[in-house]
Amino acid sequence: MAGEILVGEYLFERLRQLGVKSIQGVPGDFNLTLLDLIDNVGDESFRWVGNTNELNGAYSADGYARVKGLSAIVTTFGVGELSAINGLAGAYSEHVPIVHIVGMPSTKAQRTGALLHHTLGNGDFGIFVEMNRPVSAYTTVITDGAEASKAIDEALTICYRKARPVYIGVPADAGYFKTSSDALKKPLEVEEPENDPLSEQEVLTTVVEMIEKSKKPVILVDACAIRHRVVPEVKQLIELTHFPSYVTPMGKSALDETAKYFDGVYVGSISDPDVKERIESTDLLLSFGALKSDFNTGSFSYHLSQQNSIEFHSDHMIIRYAYYPDVSMKYVIRKLLNVLHPQKCQAKAAPVLGYHIKPKHASGYTENDITQSWFWPKFGEFLKPKDVVVTETGTANFGILDCRFPPDVTAISQVLWGSIGYSVGAFFGAALGVRDSDTPDRRTILVVGDGSLHLTATEISTCVRQNLKPIIFVINNDGYTIERLIHGLHAGYNDINTQWQYQDMLKFFGAKQSRSYRVKTPQEIEKLFKDEQFASADVIQLVEVIMPKLDAPRILVEQAKLTSKINKE
Repeated sequence: MAGEILVGEYLFERLRQLGVKSIQGVPGDFNLTLLDLIDNVGDESFRWVGNTNELNGAYSADGYARVKGLSAIVTTFGVGELSAINGLAGAYSEHVPIVHIVGMPSTKAQRTGALLHHTLGNGDFGIFVEMNRPVSAYTTVITDGAEASKAIDEALTICYRKARPVYIGVPADAGYFKTSSDALKKPLEVEEPENDPLSEQEVLTTVVEMIEKSKKPVILVDACAIRHRVVPEVKQLIELTHFPSYVTPMGKSALDETAKYFDGVYVGSISDPDVKERIESTDLLLSFGALKSDFNTGSFSYHLSQQNSIEFHSDHMIIRYAYYPDVSMKYVIRKLLNVLHPQKCQAKAAPVLGYHIKPKHASGYTENDITQSWFWPKFGEFLKPKDVVVTETGTANFGILDCRFPPDVTAISQVLWGSIGYSVGAFFGAALGVRDSDTPDRRTILVVGDGSLHLTATEISTCVRQNLKPIIFVINNDGYTIERLIHGLHAGYNDINTQWQYQDMLKFFGAKQSRSYRVKTPQEIEKLFKDEQFASADVIQLVEVIMPKLDAPRILVEQAKLTSKINKE
C-alpha cells in the first residue's frame, strides 16, 4: 500500500473530517484498545466523552447529531450494545444519523467459538449484529484490513445520506489491522447524488403546474425537512412565494416563528381552530418531510385531500396519488426556486393571521398556581434567538407547541419514538454539540418532568464533569402525567418517589459552581425570567417548577383522549 494507517485511526479520522469532535459511549474490555486510538487523531479538540450508561449514551448521541449533523457512540459487545439499542431504535425511527461502533471479541476468539463473557454461551458471535440490523441503515463487521477503509466509508456515507444509525463492529484486534490511508486525502462525498434528469423534470413540471393553478396554497414543514437538511431551501421557497406556512409538532423550530408568513402549528383535529380551518381549506398542500405518526397528526386526524397534496421526501415524491421513487426533495426544491415566478405566487398567497399565544390561567386553578397554559407562552418569552431547547416526552413535548420561538431556535424532542427519559441524555449531547460547534455560546435548555427525570438523571453528572452550563427545568407534578391522562388517573403505577430533593441534585453530582431554584407561583417565575444573571447561563442551573398534579397542556389532554380511545378499539 502507498500509505497505511490503523483501521481504528482511519475510522476516527473520517469521523473527525465529518465534524464529529466528541466520541461518546461507555468503555468495556472489548473496546478499550480501540479507544486508545482516539488520542492519535487530530488535536485535543477530538476526544472521548464517557457517558454514565449506554442507553444515556445513545440518547446523548441522538442529541449531538441533531445539533452537529452526525455523531458517534462506542459500546462493547453484547451487554453494552444491547443497552444502547433502545436509543438507537429511536434514532432510526426519527431519522437521526448515529455511527454505532461496537468493540467485539477478537477475530481469533470468534473463529474458535470461545465461551466468552458477554455472550449467550452458544458460540454465536453474530447474533447481536442481527439484533441491531433492523434499527440500522447499514451493518458491517471489520475482519479484513484491506477492505476496512471501503466498508467504513460506505457506512458513513449511508449514515449521512439516510440520516439513520449505522453499525460498525470492530473486533479487538481489527482496530489495529492496517488499511490504506489514501482515501483520507480528500473529503468523503456524503451528499446524495443528483436526481435522474427525466424523472426530476416530470416531477418539476407537474409541481409548477399545480402551483400555478392553485388559489389557496399552503406549506407544511415536518421533521424530515430538518433531518434531511432542506430547511434553508424551504425557507427560500417561503420567502419567494409568501405562501402561509405551518409546522407539525415534529417540525417545530424548522421555520422562523416570528416571520410574517408563519401561521402556526398543525396537529390535525386538535390544532388551534383557526389553524385547522385555514390549512384544511387549502386547494394545494405543499408538504415537506412528513412523518405522519399518531402524536404528530392528532392520531391521524388530518382532513386534507390527497388530490390536492404534493409530498416532498428525501428519497421520493408523492404528487396526488402518483409515487415517484428516487427523486430527492432537495434538488427539486432548488429547481423550483429557479422556475417559479415570485409575483404570480405572491398574488395568490392568502393573508396570515400570525402566531401569537398569550399566557392564561387554566380554569379550576388560582392565579397563584403555575399552570401549563400559563407557563409555556411565558417560557417562550424567556427564550433567546439560537437557543437549543430539549423537551421530554409528556407534558413538555405538548406544552412547547404553545411556545412561540424567537428566530433560529433549535427544538429537540422525540415525538415518534417517545421513550421517557430520552430528553436528559439528549440535552447533554445537544449541549456537547453546541460546545463543539462554531457557535458555542448558545444556551442549552432542558424541560423535563419529574417522572422522566427519574429514568436517566445520572447524565446530569456528565454535564457537570464536562463543565457544561445548561439550564434544567424540572416540572414537579408528582408523577407520570401523560400516562394518567391516557389511563389510570389515580392509579398507583403512575406514581413516583416524590421525595427527591431536586435542590441538592447539582451539588450531589459535584457541581462546584451552580445555582438551583424552586418556584411555586407565576410571580416567582416572572421574577426569575427577568433575572439577568439567571438568563446569562454562566453556570449550570436547575429550576424546580411546582405544577398541579393533574394539569396538562390542552393539546395533550385532547391527544390523550384520542390515544385512550384507540387503545380500547
